[in-house]
Amino acid sequence: LTLPQFVQLMDNFGGEDISLPTVKRFIAFIKGEYKQTKEEKMEQLEKVHHMSHVAQRKQLLEALFEKWDSSACGSLELEEVVAVLSTFQGGMGKEALMKAKEQLCSRYPQLSRVGKLSPKALQTFLELMASKFPGKEDETIDNLVRFLTPSVEQSHTESLQSSARRKWLQDIQQAAETSGTSMEPVYKAVMRALSCHDILALLDMEAQGDNKRISAYIALLEEDQLSPEQGQVCLRYVACTADDAPHVLNQVLHRDMKGVSFAAIDQGKPIYVPEVQLHGNIHFWNSDCPVEERKGSLLVLPLYDAHWRAFGILGLDTLQDQCQKSIFLTHEITFYEGVCHAFSKAYHHICTQENVLQVAATALDWLYPRTPSIHAVATYLVAPGKDKNYALYKVITTDNNGQKEIHSSPVVLLREENLLRDYLFKCKDSSEATLISVYGEHHIAVPLHDLSRQTLSIFDISIGQHKKLPPQEQKDLQKMLKMAQAACSEILQRSLEGTQPTQVLEAECVANMRHAGILFHRFMLQELRECV
Repeated sequence: LTLPQFVQLMDNFGGEDISLPTVKRFIAFIKGEYKQTKEEKMEQLEKVHHMSHVAQRKQLLEALFEKWDSSACGSLELEEVVAVLSTFQGGMGKEALMKAKEQLCSRYPQLSRVGKLSPKALQTFLELMASKFPGKEDETIDNLVRFLTPSVEQSHTESLQSSARRKWLQDIQQAAETSGTSMEPVYKAVMRALSCHDILALLDMEAQGDNKRISAYIALLEEDQLSPEQGQVCLRYVACTADDAPHVLNQVLHRDMKGVSFAAIDQGKPIYVPEVQLHGNIHFWNSDCPVEERKGSLLVLPLYDAHWRAFGILGLDTLQDQCQKSIFLTHEITFYEGVCHAFSKAYHHICTQENVLQVAATALDWLYPRTPSIHAVATYLVAPGKDKNYALYKVITTDNNGQKEIHSSPVVLLREENLLRDYLFKCKDSSEATLISVYGEHHIAVPLHDLSRQTLSIFDISIGQHKKLPPQEQKDLQKMLKMAQAACSEILQRSLEGTQPTQVLEAECVANMRHAGILFHRFMLQELRECV
């Protein structure tokens, strides 16, 4: 137990009305009766030491990856990493390297196709290589990191460039984490990053950028239900720079239309057209633009999820730029690849939030007919922040009839402004259920956890004047919470690199996670099957 969890457990055990003398007697009892053998103490210390070592190693490897990934693309070229590692111990570890690479490609099949390493894949690679050497694995990994660090050190200028990139990319992620389930702030953050000429100047101190005028747009793959004869999927343009909105926003590109976007998706790599007027297979959305003015460069980059599956494109062009020869430079293209990675993380963060809310809504639909004693339920999402400066977003309100209101503009709760709702923040801090009475109305606050047991979402359940639910209703509430947690864990597990979804119901395959609430019913059915 962490300190907040221990305090919350004792608070729940004692209840609200416990007197101070009783608390003191209880503390004295715990102190007097708690016993720990030497073996248990040593085991606990070893566990703490191991957890600390794992955390330090993870931090060290993340710092190494960040230095190596100076362009902030979010991935490293596998062959570049292999080339550097091949010189470890004067080339004596080449056999270990090849075996580790073979195992890595077996664990991450997409590597043979995309050839890029994520932070997690790099850590796995180094661990596999270290396991092939005699001696302690931890010491070998430390030696590998010490060997690699000098080779990826950045100059002062490179460090400034990298910091500038990361600042804009972090803004994209922050927009996702503070927008509830709305994509609009994310789209705006992406367009700000792409349109900022200052960042482009910082990226290449010598070139100082050329202040080109850029048009940018994001298109996402979706099932083509209206015109399946034109292909099973199409690209819908969901965001673009302001000047292009009248011509581009909400347009749909089909496979049988002109364009290189599907080629970028199919080939899994950026496609750069330096002179669109000479290409012959470019789709121009602005039909009002005269043919003789359709000049400039075009860059199309595929968007990937954590499994390296394409789900859309980021496109940029210079058709509105007045410069006679306006091209994309190498440092700009690498920055745009970083934007793609940042957008993908932000997009899938919001998709996960939406899926969690679908699970919560489905769980409440199941619960309400069975628990008439519940007066209302408010569902919150946790918006990350530094230390305890996070916010809670009220996203669903359910009344005593089970009628739900989903807030398109979530109500934001800050700790310092909501003292009477402090129990919700205690629930978040401890990741444990909290029981409390507010103005005579009893509340049960229950968290849903992420995979590291940090609070992801909170149910604030009001049971009115009742101090507790009737036994059967309490049992149904516990069952609902168990199934909702299982469904959320499955959603989060599916989003991890190197994992494959386990689908049980046929409806899951058909829904393709568009209806995450199906997972709640799947786990409910599985438990019922186990009980029969």
